[in-house]
Amino acid sequence: MKLVSYIKDDREQLGVLVNGLVYDMEVLHPDLPGSMNMFLTYWEDMFPIAQAGELMLKEGTRTSNRCIPVQDLQLLAPVPFPSSCRDGYAFRQHVAAARRNRKVEMIPEFDQYPIFYFTNHHSIQGPGDIKCMPDHFEKLDFELEAAIVICKHGRNIKAEEADQYIGGLMIMNDMSARRLQMEEMLLNLGPAKGKDFSTVLGPWLVTPDELQAFEIAPKENHTGKNWNLKMTCAVNGVQVSEGNLGDMDWTFAEIIERASYGVDLYPGDVIGSGTVGTGCFLELNGTGKLNDPNYTEQWLQAGDVVEMEIDSLGKLSNTIVAEETDWSILQLKKDS
Repeated sequence: MKLVSYIKDDREQLGVLVNGLVYDMEVLHPDLPGSMNMFLTYWEDMFPIAQAGELMLKEGTRTSNRCIPVQDLQLLAPVPFPSSCRDGYAFRQHVAAARRNRKVEMIPEFDQYPIFYFTNHHSIQGPGDIKCMPDHFEKLDFELEAAIVICKHGRNIKAEEADQYIGGLMIMNDMSARRLQMEEMLLNLGPAKGKDFSTVLGPWLVTPDELQAFEIAPKENHTGKNWNLKMTCAVNGVQVSEGNLGDMDWTFAEIIERASYGVDLYPGDVIGSGTVGTGCFLELNGTGKLNDPNYTEQWLQAGDVVEMEIDSLGKLSNTIVAEETDWSILQLKKDS
């Protein structure tokens, strides 16, 4: 099932995408909730009902003209108001390349346990414009990722059981202002201001049952599902990044295990995979300069169109927009 959140009558509406058309949940069944948060809260009761209604639409045993082509809708993030948002660090290739580019050894702790950070769940957005302040354009970057959403409450969840807590997968662009990020992390805290202005999710949430054909075994000595799904990112129509979700070393199940240790996870919590190998300009620029000192760095600029695509998860498109201000917090730094 592909679940879509969009604007209808100036409010959030949840629908299901079938053959390019979006049907409100009440078309599937009158008792289904009209928002993603409510649907996730009652997932175990509501999801089987929604599945049955979707099947009737696909088989033609239920018809309705109460549908809209998806391209005609103003899409929100599939989970417009997540209860929290964590982002992992699951791809060894990305971590190793980033450290190699800084001429430091691969950190051994990466292979010992999965980590994550919390980002601003109030800055979640879907397709469309990404508004950026002047300081964000100091090395503005994309990060090509996938994300999951938790669909039932749990605590101290073991990795062997964690996949049943995943309501679906979606594309995630963890936008990053690298100068802000690198300056504040000199103090060994963060990331914060370099990350908190925008995290993009979309275009829809794909439930795990639709991805069974793409399931693959996890990496050796790891636990949980993995999926063979190609990932790409293009900027202004030029592909700049390519990877595969199946290259995750730490699985979502293992990240859930660590995140839930002594902590309650709730329906609506979003967890990102971290950046795939080659999945950001920071890594690509570092590799380019390592190979050629004269390499010209590339960063996102106002007007750029960023398009991310993951097999079976859709295409997520955003345009970078400069806010009309010259205010800079970088200029507020005190003299030493």
